[in-house]
Amino acid sequence: MSSTPLKNDVFLRALMREPVPYTPLWLMRQAGRYLPEYKETRAKAGSFMNLAQNREYACEVTLQPLRRFDFDAAILFSDILTIPHAMGLGLDFVAGEGPQFERPLRTENDVNALEVPDMQKLQYVFDAVSLIRKELDGKVPLIGFAGSPWTIGCYMVEGQGSKDYRYIKSMMYARPDLLHRILDINAQATIQYLNQQIEAGAQAAMIFDSWGGVLANNQFEQFSLHYTRKVVSGLIREREGRAVPVIVFTKGGGQWLEKIAACGADAVGLDWTTSLGQARKRVNDSVALQGNLDPMVLFGGEQAVREQARQVIDDFGPVGNGGHVFNLGHGISQFTPPESVEILVDEVHTYSQKMHK
Repeated sequence: MSSTPLKNDVFLRALMREPVPYTPLWLMRQAGRYLPEYKETRAKAGSFMNLAQNREYACEVTLQPLRRFDFDAAILFSDILTIPHAMGLGLDFVAGEGPQFERPLRTENDVNALEVPDMQKLQYVFDAVSLIRKELDGKVPLIGFAGSPWTIGCYMVEGQGSKDYRYIKSMMYARPDLLHRILDINAQATIQYLNQQIEAGAQAAMIFDSWGGVLANNQFEQFSLHYTRKVVSGLIREREGRAVPVIVFTKGGGQWLEKIAACGADAVGLDWTTSLGQARKRVNDSVALQGNLDPMVLFGGEQAVREQARQVIDDFGPVGNGGHVFNLGHGISQFTPPESVEILVDEVHTYSQKMHK
């Protein structure tokens, strides 16, 4: 792990609601398919799994966007499904269809056989984190991440992405005991997984609750937030003499903002359906907020990108004791023109500097 002092810690300071000279910016899925250099590296690797499980390739694609754009953080290139893959569910990425599990959890026997995986099976992730920290050489902080217990549970039971979540919701209503067992094991595994990323050099941790918003209002706390809270409470929160901030992002979770903000995390990510200004009032600056530009704005041309970026910053409002990290409201589209990202980074940094004076 690099012991080089951070040259740019604005992202970490914003998450801890400390004074910053401008609004820091990074993008979910910033290392990825919208960049031609990523596509070249992916072709060399031969498959997504080869890319993710080779520390040199994972390091290369993590660093690629930072060579192009003045982002304030790097995020580890990996996938939220590494944990269930290590559990032996047989992960594969099918071209045009996304991730699929060969052995989804459908029966009581499947669930009873489930165990927290040996973290040695995920050593390739921790090795990648260490290498990325070394190669970053203190340029910006490195974010580690994992899926929430509910979100990875959706894939484990459905076997792939889903439109109606029929299998996992059938289990939730018919056999909640089985689902609670899955979620509890996922939470235990996620605590170990994120803590080992932090030990290897990750300077912030993000929990992606990508499918929390598909739950009924009276089920969210019991099946999603309860287990996210459990993960947050088990994480290392200080390392290398400074805080390790934790971000929780529930897509479609704006209606539960106050509950999410009380889960123990330092920051809450928001999608584009929630006003940052209203969210800030609702949580009374008790946590930092991350977000929340609609990713499709990046297809609207330079004027739209600049206008919409300013609107997000204005919506958050004056910077007092609140922290704002600029991001998209979900992952960047693979079809995004890279020049739009360059315009966005420029606008966020230059416009927000005026707000921070």
